[in-house]
Amino acid sequence: MQKASIQANESNKDVVLLSPTGSGKTLGFLLPLLQTLNAKKEGVQALVLAPSRELALQIEQVFRSMGTGYKVNCCYGGHSMRTEKNNLIHPPTLLIGTPGRIADHIRRENIDTSTIHALVLDEFDKALELGFEREMKFIINGLNNLKKRILTSATQAQEIPSFTGIKFPKVLDYLGDTVPKALTLKAVEAEGRDKLDALFRLICKLGNQSSLVFCNHRDAVERISDLLWEKGLAHDIFHGGMKQEDRERALIKFRNGSHQLLITTDLASRGLDIPEIQNVIHYQLPSKEDAFIHRNGRTARMHAGGTSYLVLGEGEPTPEFVDHTPIYEELPTNISLPQQPDWTTLYIDSGKKDKVNKIDIVGLLFKKGKLEKDELGKIEVLDFTSFAAVKRKKAQKVVQLLRNERIKRKKVRIEISK
Repeated sequence: MQKASIQANESNKDVVLLSPTGSGKTLGFLLPLLQTLNAKKEGVQALVLAPSRELALQIEQVFRSMGTGYKVNCCYGGHSMRTEKNNLIHPPTLLIGTPGRIADHIRRENIDTSTIHALVLDEFDKALELGFEREMKFIINGLNNLKKRILTSATQAQEIPSFTGIKFPKVLDYLGDTVPKALTLKAVEAEGRDKLDALFRLICKLGNQSSLVFCNHRDAVERISDLLWEKGLAHDIFHGGMKQEDRERALIKFRNGSHQLLITTDLASRGLDIPEIQNVIHYQLPSKEDAFIHRNGRTARMHAGGTSYLVLGEGEPTPEFVDHTPIYEELPTNISLPQQPDWTTLYIDSGKKDKVNKIDIVGLLFKKGKLEKDELGKIEVLDFTSFAAVKRKKAQKVVQLLRNERIKRKKVRIEISK
């Protein structure tokens, strides 16, 4: 898919790339985009619009990992406008952002759009679904020197709106079979209409397997979360009504194994970098087939196996779009809570804007924190904060050892993340 995208972009002005979540679609547009960049030119040369903050940040991370030498910045709601404005004083070659925030910067004249020659609309259908049409139309109408447009989606493209400027694109369709071949479809049935007890027993049965529980609305996520905490079941939540820092922290802890259970809306069904998820649990069934496909796409990725569970009320039928008969699974009557994960997360109040990097944190945790190599897990460095996974049994001791330590001559606060 990535090779085909490079070839198609070499000979076509506009390209539509249709490919499932988890298939490497980000490199599928970044690699051909890279070929259009010119190190001798100043200003923003390429713009990528993404429908969510997390997806925008993920694209930025992938581009940085490519080691191109080109400056890249990411702009999104919930992030400091002042920091973004300062970053844009010396414009990046590649600018990534959500439509609302990019439109805001253009209105404030923080971005010179005259140098932008390439545009990517990533997860375009999701952006329309979330109501970004007006912002995208405003942005595109101001890009007068576009020579290339790339549109990506994880679903079959509907009619492409005229405001995109895409008329006769080369279409690359890699969607194929919508059901991952390594996916097992199962169902559990509740006693009566209250499905919470069935969900609780299912989670306890799965133990410490990484699992995403999907609900249709934010209030359902909050309600289920409250009830699960009352039962003593550790987990995290993720939905669009949360503060950006809380959303980031929830994903970081889920990625690094500090939490194995995430209760979420369909916001987590597409684009997010959440690898190695073993189970997708549909607590509330989606109304559309596309949503069902995207949820299931979070597991059974890249040749790995996975299981999709339907939690059904007594007598509740499976939706018509579920064309595979699920395997019904019995739930245990005698249950015990899953054991706490081996990892927990340390919070560090310094980040990239403080010139702190992963190497600095590794050095501090090994030398002063007395950790062994196998006791330190995934590290993520954000603008003003950082997070490191450490073995749970060592976390309190590490915090004590690092109480008055410094990174880059600055005293840092280190604590177990909430």
